[in-house]
Amino acid sequence: MIHEARIPKGLLAALIGQFVFAAWGCGGAGSGASSHAADLGEMAVPADNPQTEAKVSLGHQLFFDERLSVDGTRACYTCHRNEHGNGGGEPTAIGALNRKLSRHSPVIWNVGYMKRWYWDGRAASLEAQATGAWSGGNMGVGRDGLEAKAREIAAIAGYQEQFASVFPDQGVTPETVVQAIAAYERTLVCNDTRYDRFVSGDNEALTSQEQAGLDLFLGKAACATCHTPPFFSNQSATAEGAYFNTGVGIAEKPAADIDTGRMLVSEQESDWAAFKTPSLRNVSKSAPYFHDGSVGTLEAAVRFMAGGGYPNRNLSALLMDRALTDEEVALIVTFLAALECGSLAIPELP
Repeated sequence: MIHEARIPKGLLAALIGQFVFAAWGCGGAGSGASSHAADLGEMAVPADNPQTEAKVSLGHQLFFDERLSVDGTRACYTCHRNEHGNGGGEPTAIGALNRKLSRHSPVIWNVGYMKRWYWDGRAASLEAQATGAWSGGNMGVGRDGLEAKAREIAAIAGYQEQFASVFPDQGVTPETVVQAIAAYERTLVCNDTRYDRFVSGDNEALTSQEQAGLDLFLGKAACATCHTPPFFSNQSATAEGAYFNTGVGIAEKPAADIDTGRMLVSEQESDWAAFKTPSLRNVSKSAPYFHDGSVGTLEAAVRFMAGGGYPNRNLSALLMDRALTDEEVALIVTFLAALECGSLAIPELP
């Protein structure tokens, strides 16, 4: 077991809370949950988009369907693939018409628990995020093209049938398409990793090296200050979370080329080049790292963060050189492999 004396007081409650059985299992809808699954809290579901099995099944298909994109080459899954840990394999996403986008595609496990979406938090709902990706560069349809694309989807017999059943009063519309996708995404829950089993009482779930890495993660390295269990982010079922400037993407760039992050949304100077803290669940599988995909290995990402980031005019005060040895960095990287999640099931499309 983790010894209480090793755990910073501010994190003890978060760890204790994981002893409760959760409603969904790691790996999404239908995978089941074990007695060692972490309690992530209650997921907020919009009153106008309740979860149903049929809606989730429909959204599952739409999530994987490249026919939703303007050129038939991109689906939601294109940027969130199993072989890349449910994130993107390129430094920055490649959108419809083979256009390079400006930010990396993040892992979306536990995405339904978030309060804000995108690296800069500009979307206030999962439905808004899906609409943005569909109409924006990812899938390239454009706001003015959503109605026409919905009509194309409606012409597919298998979808026509399902939409008539799930949305009998609306049928296929841009709104019902994103509602179905969002319903599916709310089932992408990862809460039964080896780490979760360990803190739930399975002493053999982590190796001795992984336990040493966890001690460093919670203690000397102070990773958990921002990547707080059980979400391993500063977002949770009850908190929007803060945005931090770590210096990523700033070195040797002219000011005009720097991604100003959250400031684009808040228009506050204090948010200059600040970004959302990503979850570390599945992080060992989801290279490259950071909002610009500029770091290719997990070891390099740990070294950068534990080394205090890159100095700039808005560097977060939480970042400092933690003076980790090579062995300690390696132990943290070893521990992070215990946060590996499952894979998305690939459906048959109509």
